[in-house]
Amino acid sequence: MGEQATGDPSTPWPRVAVFGAGAVGCHYGAKLALAGAPVTLIGRAAHVEAIRARGLWLDTGGLRHTVRCAADTSPAPVRDADLVLMCVKSADTAQAAGSIGPLLRPGAIVVSMQNGVDNVERARAAGLDAVAAVVYVGASMGGAGHVVHAGRGDLVIGEYPGGPAGADPLRCARVAATFEQAGVACRVAPDVRAELWTKLVMNAAFNAISALAHARYGSIVADPGTAATMRALIDECVAVARADGVAIGDAATLHEAALRLGEAMATATSSTEQDLARGRPTEIDSLNGYVVGRGDALHVPVPVNRALHALVRLLERERNARA
Repeated sequence: MGEQATGDPSTPWPRVAVFGAGAVGCHYGAKLALAGAPVTLIGRAAHVEAIRARGLWLDTGGLRHTVRCAADTSPAPVRDADLVLMCVKSADTAQAAGSIGPLLRPGAIVVSMQNGVDNVERARAAGLDAVAAVVYVGASMGGAGHVVHAGRGDLVIGEYPGGPAGADPLRCARVAATFEQAGVACRVAPDVRAELWTKLVMNAAFNAISALAHARYGSIVADPGTAATMRALIDECVAVARADGVAIGDAATLHEAALRLGEAMATATSSTEQDLARGRPTEIDSLNGYVVGRGDALHVPVPVNRALHALVRLLERERNARA
């Protein structure tokens, strides 16, 4: 318990702003702050008040760490940041980009640490270029200013195709070095679009099933019926990705990876299940819904993804109608 610092104090840290201090933002903000980086978490008032009062609580590995860092409800701290982690929901990408863009100092780097494939494209349409990140972490909010880490935590980053001319060719290497210094495994990928699609496959495989059944990942992969459903869903995802020109792996390999992921994160539930439980909008349109949209555009049948997407959307609407 208590505060920790694991970084080399002689190494200068970038000033970090986390825009969207939910589970993902709080987890990675905590890791950087524990290592010695100056971090400001930007989020909802309840979280900010709790963090200011007693620090951010990070539960991981059976221990609770109290992380001392700044917190704010305003985007103003972005003005002083060298590194901005954009951790908002996919549906909020354009709005977030519009808030962040005018505040960025010259040379500041923005990293999109979001679910889905097309967040960098959405941010660019709103005038903000960002590094794409593929986030592999099981984390949830256990209360105001309290993040619970259930498994993994590694990152894959890279430049999304079609970026503006003149982008810093070394920015991904600098971002990776910062995370590695904080003890977060971070790999730079030459084809981040394929990496994003691979993560999308994992999200599509788990999120809807976990939400509809209120099930943890370990239960999903242990059940023969849901494991078979995941395989059929992954077959569809791979067919759509390849029709879209993405160099993704084969379906059998990805299904095995999904089974291993479920075993490694057996106690985790999906972000979609957590959103539904908390009465918040889900990201299902950017997950199974994205596969459905691209499948329709490319004339690739996606009946399993379509059914799961429709059921989660129905559940969401019914919840909202009863609220």
